[in-house]
Amino acid sequence: MSISCELCFHHCKLDEGQTGVCRARANRGGQIVPLNYGKLTALALDPIEKKPLRCFHSGAMVLSVGSFGCNLRCPFCQNAEIAAAGEEILTRDCPPETLAREALRLRSRGNIGVAYTYNEPLVGYEYVRDCATLVRKAGMVNVLVTNGTIGEDPWRVLLPLIDAVNIDLKGFTEKWYRTLGGDLETVKHSIMLAAGHCHVEVTTLIVPGENDSEEEMRALSGWLASVSPDIPLHVSRFFPRHHMTDRPPTPVETVYRLAEVAREKLKYVYTGNC
Repeated sequence: MSISCELCFHHCKLDEGQTGVCRARANRGGQIVPLNYGKLTALALDPIEKKPLRCFHSGAMVLSVGSFGCNLRCPFCQNAEIAAAGEEILTRDCPPETLAREALRLRSRGNIGVAYTYNEPLVGYEYVRDCATLVRKAGMVNVLVTNGTIGEDPWRVLLPLIDAVNIDLKGFTEKWYRTLGGDLETVKHSIMLAAGHCHVEVTTLIVPGENDSEEEMRALSGWLASVSPDIPLHVSRFFPRHHMTDRPPTPVETVYRLAEVAREKLKYVYTGNC
């Protein structure tokens, strides 16, 4: 029997044994099952600024965890070895209780909580939810680094457990989002909802020839300012990766120029990887 996964706009209709486009959710026994639940590919204590979060607990450290899978298909993905992988990838088991205990153990090293990051964490929605519940009970914070491609209902359920989020806004045209296998309006809606619940920062990677015009940045930053001019925007530099090695890195001057455009509307604009 076919069933639909309702986590994101793809609404993958899966027959028994089939896996969705994210490679992390599948039909098993007539139910949608997260294949990556409690299975980590990465675990590290990182500076909070690396997420990137510049206006949330500056100088702190956060225990960062990643699994596998992603519901987009960005050809420039910097973590493709885990984001484009499925359950065949080597992982370590880490139940929510274990992760929460590890976060507490690392308090003495400056840890303030857990960041769900590296791959797209929301394709492992149930694990993030369960871990975030325990981390919150332990008096620590939950940080989410996501592409924002999630349905409204599960997003509303999760947001009360999240203290800070960095959402990738990969551009401001539907054409570019279609190239990446995504949906611009879904991400915009996720940003608007998050802004009403927790600290939000946004990252835009500037890819030469794709989303690097002043007009697009002016539209993007103007819309973001309409949500709140206080939302920090990180304007980041592209480097050839994965399936997009056919062009050079974004010129540094382009990143700086687009950051200046964004500052016409936004109070906090940062440049990354320059």
